[in-house]
Amino acid sequence: MTSQSPHPDPLLGGPHDPEHDPSASYAIEPEYVTVLTDRIVATAGESKLTVSPVNGQALAHIPQSSEKDIEDAFARARKAQAAWARTSIDDRATILLRLHDLVLDREEEIIDVAVWESGKARKDAYLEVFHVAATARYYARTAHRHLDTQRRMGAVPGATRVEVNRVPKGVVGIISPWNYPFTMAICDGLPALLAGNAVVTKPDSQTMLTALLGAQLLEEAGFPKDLWTVVAGSGSRVGTSLIEKSDYVCFTGSTATGKRVAAGCAERLVGCSLELGGKNPILILRDAALEKAAEGAVRAAFSNAGQLCVSTERLLVADQVHDRFVERFVARTKAMSLGNGHDWATDMGSLISQAQLDTVIAHVEDAVAKGARVLAGGRARPDLGPYFYEPTILEGVTPDMTCYGNETFGPVISIHRFHDETSAIKRANEGSFGLNAAIFSQDGRRARAIAREIKCGTVNVNEAYGATFASIDSPMGGMRESGVGRRQGAEGIHRYTEAQSVATQRVWGFRPVKGMSNEQFAKTLTLSARIMKKLGRA
Repeated sequence: MTSQSPHPDPLLGGPHDPEHDPSASYAIEPEYVTVLTDRIVATAGESKLTVSPVNGQALAHIPQSSEKDIEDAFARARKAQAAWARTSIDDRATILLRLHDLVLDREEEIIDVAVWESGKARKDAYLEVFHVAATARYYARTAHRHLDTQRRMGAVPGATRVEVNRVPKGVVGIISPWNYPFTMAICDGLPALLAGNAVVTKPDSQTMLTALLGAQLLEEAGFPKDLWTVVAGSGSRVGTSLIEKSDYVCFTGSTATGKRVAAGCAERLVGCSLELGGKNPILILRDAALEKAAEGAVRAAFSNAGQLCVSTERLLVADQVHDRFVERFVARTKAMSLGNGHDWATDMGSLISQAQLDTVIAHVEDAVAKGARVLAGGRARPDLGPYFYEPTILEGVTPDMTCYGNETFGPVISIHRFHDETSAIKRANEGSFGLNAAIFSQDGRRARAIAREIKCGTVNVNEAYGATFASIDSPMGGMRESGVGRRQGAEGIHRYTEAQSVATQRVWGFRPVKGMSNEQFAKTLTLSARIMKKLGRA
């Protein structure tokens, strides 16, 4: 592993050296922090200190929201939403396109804040900028397709006119995670705004500044004040209160927490979408292009230090190519540069926290103690920063090991041989998760056929995860315990609306005409049904 030295960031002040500057306590300038944290709806005076995983230094004191603050946030959001719902679709789309340009114009600033807060590599932080811009552009350009009133078939041709309206839910609550602090904090809310809703969001406490920068950009783009409000605090307190007040909840996080969110929404009979955990498989078939597969597997396993919901933790390799593939995969993994994420040349940055590092260490140590072999990595790197861990490949992982079926959410992947594709599909479908999978093969038709047998919400052929994740027109989400509902595409915006049918009946109604008995009316309806079938009508 090679390490990269940090480079100073003139916009945000750059890394400070406490030994030479004892007063330096922020890796980001305090004035910049204040501008962002002033956006939080919080009046109680309580705050929580956050630190950067890059170097362990203090970043910000984040104001914490009280129950009264949350009530105030929802009151303001409901007032703003009532006015916003009356604006035209074109006006909303225009603001989204302004946001598209603004995000790209400010990409360096966004990347800097995201790296300081999450510790990720700069190239991974850039993808967040790109994804938010792509999401904004997609929904702006397809707004009418998704939201215009649509004509449907009526009960009586020529006499029944039916229209379906898309009515906004009201105020959407969004609870977003720390692993992709810009895109997860913003992208799910963009279709909610376009559909005429307001948003109250609770970003993860570890990455509040990145989410707050996103909120600032939304307002600069032209979204009305209070249409997007931010609250802060623990999930048990603030998250629960948000669920109790929202008209719809969007949650991204662990399966255990997602089940509690779903239960809270069910109690109130409001909808929710949940993107949850995964133990994602990647299949290397016997005809895979091995160099391409090895490169893809490195990204699948180690992008964002493995802290990605769609990243791969299980690698299934065909006997025929196993040794040749593993040789290439191990070599590429050992060649990765590990270090400060501010450098574009860094391949992998830090884990987010001590808790995440502890999980990774525990999973690897448990596997090794029970007989697994380390082919690459396998060590924490405190010389680089407090939470660094090497990209790690394990062989010989068995069901009695913790990392076999439990999500590590770190840079650890296990390699398994398979003899035939039937057994590979069976192993890919083991467990209760079903978020993302990848298949590498030079026979696209066969790979797509296998994909239909994989119980995952997204499957990528000859790509790790980017092909599905970056295709904004296609739905993305999990099966089984990996989630409910979908982001992106039509499904990603329709979840924030109520489908309202309006039918106008002309001429003859649903009753006997004057002088006709109920029995005659029934016979007339039966005859019409037979005629409609003969004519090929639905």
